[in-house]
Amino acid sequence: MTKRNHNNLTEKWQVFADSYLGDKNLNATKAYRLAYPNAAQRSAEVEAAKLLRKPEVANYIEKAQRARSERTQINADYVLSRLVEIDQMDVLDILNDDGSLKPISEWPKVWRQYLAGMDLAELWEGRDDKRKTVGVLKKIKWPDKLKNLELLGKHIGVQAFRDRVNHEGELVDEMATLMQQISDGATP
Repeated sequence: MTKRNHNNLTEKWQVFADSYLGDKNLNATKAYRLAYPNAAQRSAEVEAAKLLRKPEVANYIEKAQRARSERTQINADYVLSRLVEIDQMDVLDILNDDGSLKPISEWPKVWRQYLAGMDLAELWEGRDDKRKTVGVLKKIKWPDKLKNLELLGKHIGVQAFRDRVNHEGELVDEMATLMQQISDGATP
């Protein structure tokens, strides 16, 4: 029998689970190949999926993810509330009535945290020692509101884009009618 550790995992399962948890994309195939370096790609894909379903491995991964969520205080509610903050960002929060930008120190925290990008460039006139600043070009890249709405809609608690399936039994009734016609010798 293969020796198991305090997590009830074999040495290779432990390497797999830790590699899986350490991969930002949770790439099970990559984690499997780290635990089993001689595995072929296709075998790694199949076996990684099997390992993820093993109760010992699944329990270890679930506990580790739960502990990470508790440590970081990042969970589904946290993500949802951040998405809502982004959705509610209003450009009037950072612009003056004349269209100029307010000083960054006056921006709400949400704008300082979620702005997708900002470029500043000084505009010059003249050459060499006759050169002087005539302005500053400010480019701001807003957060992608459509992508944010999509993420909000896909959130497990919102499920705005979940497929709605009607299970009223029409197909079953249709099949029963066809089966009856066939058994009666009629052509459907």
